[in-house]
Amino acid sequence: MILEGKPVAEKMLAGVRAGVDALRARTGVAPTLAVVLIGDFAPSKVYVANKKRAADSVGIASRDFLHPEGLGQKDLVGLLRSLNEDPAIHGVLLQLPLPAGLDEDEAIDAIAPEKDADGLHPTNLGHLLAGTPTVLPCTPAGCLEILDHYGAELKGAEAVVVGRSRLVGKPLAQLLLARHATVTMCHTRTRDLAEHTRRADILCVAAGRPRTIGGDMVKPGAWVIDVGINRLDTGKLVGDVDYEPVSPRVHAITPVPGGVGPMTVAMLMKNTLTAAERQLVGSNG
Repeated sequence: MILEGKPVAEKMLAGVRAGVDALRARTGVAPTLAVVLIGDFAPSKVYVANKKRAADSVGIASRDFLHPEGLGQKDLVGLLRSLNEDPAIHGVLLQLPLPAGLDEDEAIDAIAPEKDADGLHPTNLGHLLAGTPTVLPCTPAGCLEILDHYGAELKGAEAVVVGRSRLVGKPLAQLLLARHATVTMCHTRTRDLAEHTRRADILCVAAGRPRTIGGDMVKPGAWVIDVGINRLDTGKLVGDVDYEPVSPRVHAITPVPGGVGPMTVAMLMKNTLTAAERQLVGSNG
């Protein structure tokens, strides 16, 4: 089974669109997302364009703060703090990765937790760890939405997460734990990666390296979520999983592109709506 992300994303975006309409009817205000992009990294520009299209489709206003020539750390932090103080902005997204020389952790920390549309602020990650989630990181939450949509059984499943980034691996492991999966985290220092991945009923791969998982590294009948997206020298986009040899062996797998990517964008729209609801309705009683 191919786990297409588009129908799952479309269902979620329809719900967001209804929520935006209801919020505007109640408050007269449209949720507004500020997107900050530093540098001229081509894939990031594509992602920003996709997010803008999604926002337009659901009635969320988007304001882009694009700095293709770069921005110093002090100015970046100042920009983010100014967005925190702007009542017309309800969600802030800092497009990652940042160019070399910028401190990603300090920049994320500068975003107000209540406006953190990507769910990566330490306060929001702390709530996730504590089991009291406020806003969920977009990509990990999107992975679970796909698994739920297509009927994967998570309770009691052996889940293996390959990759330990703050962006995907660590929060995804927490989300799977919260759903009563038994979770193993693997990374660049893991000895005999295949020994772990072959045990996985649910295998989630966010290694950041093309075709890390081969056909002999998966359990027959497994569910595979491939978060990676890599452009080869030929121009072809591939995932962190070697799709051709892996897909015949497993029960279900996300394609690249077209799997997790649409869900990341849809979750960003959902998070922006939630942030606006909390700020507007909460402040108005």
